[in-house]
Formats: sequence, C-alpha cells, structure tokens
Amino acid sequence: MATKPPPPIAEFPAESLEKLAYTLVADIPTREPNDRNRLGYNLWAWLADRKGTLEEAVKNSGSRTTIPHEEVMKLLTQRLEEKGIKAF
Repeated sequence: MATKPPPPIAEFPAESLEKLAYTLVADIPTREPNDRNRLGYNLWAWLADRKGTLEEAVKNSGSRTTIPHEEVMKLLTQRLEEKGIKAF
C-alpha cells in the first residue's frame, strides 16, 4: 500500500484580509501556537464583518497570551493604524 505525500499548502495572497490578520498576530507571544491561530482568525472575522469591537474580537478568541491583554490591544491597534485601518 503506497502513501501519497500531502498536497502543498497554498498561501493566502499578500493583499488578502486573511494574510493581514495572521501577519499582525504572528509575533504576539502565546502559550500554544493554536492560541495565535485563534487570535488571527478572530481578528480576520472582525476585519471582514466589523461586528462588535476589536477588544471583543480579542476576548472572544480565548487566546492565552503571555503578555497582558492591554498590551495585546495596544499592539494590534498600532499595527492596524500603520496599515491604514481604524480600530475604533
């Protein structure tokens, strides 16, 4: 019985919201990589729909970061503003 290699992973286009969201959270320290993925997903959902606030999106992610919540909010707000996106 032969096992085929897995298909290659397709990256998001550089200008997509998905790439932006996951890039913005890439270096935020979390307890586990999946915490960062959840944070990126919730940031993407907030960018796509703009339902609620950025703070609600971060809290709803349930990500366990190793830095205080206020610092995560400050970093994300600053990074979004650098990209020309208003966080509020």
